[in-house]
Amino acid sequence: MRMSVDAWREVLETNLFGAFYAIKAVTRPMLKAKSGRIINITSVSGQAGQTGQANYSAAKAGLIGLTKATARELASRGITANAVAPGFVLTELTQDLPAALMDQITAATPLGRFATTDEVAFAVAFLASDEAAYITGQVLAVDGGLVMM
Repeated sequence: MRMSVDAWREVLETNLFGAFYAIKAVTRPMLKAKSGRIINITSVSGQAGQTGQANYSAAKAGLIGLTKATARELASRGITANAVAPGFVLTELTQDLPAALMDQITAATPLGRFATTDEVAFAVAFLASDEAAYITGQVLAVDGGLVMM
């Protein structure tokens, strides 16, 4: 593996440690309220891995584990913890991908397109809603069928 230790550490600190710190910050007020929703944003890379991105894939897989452990620890207190795992989403970052790569990703995605940011936001809004009160410890893939598990 050619990845530097610094690159490994930086991505884990942002994507995994950052979520841990956020959960720590919101837990006490939620415990007092005996209610709350924790929704982490993971990735299909955390479910399937991504070539050349071991740090990102490991951080997002760790976030799935953190979400499930948090769900178990806080469920009896009326707090749910879930994660949303987007696939490829149309953003400023992905619009600059080479056309051949975008075509390859689109072809590998059963729904045949990238997600919109709104579609990811709708999944988060659902998990934050009262309608999702009995859902905890789950990973909701918003990936057009890219990673079916």
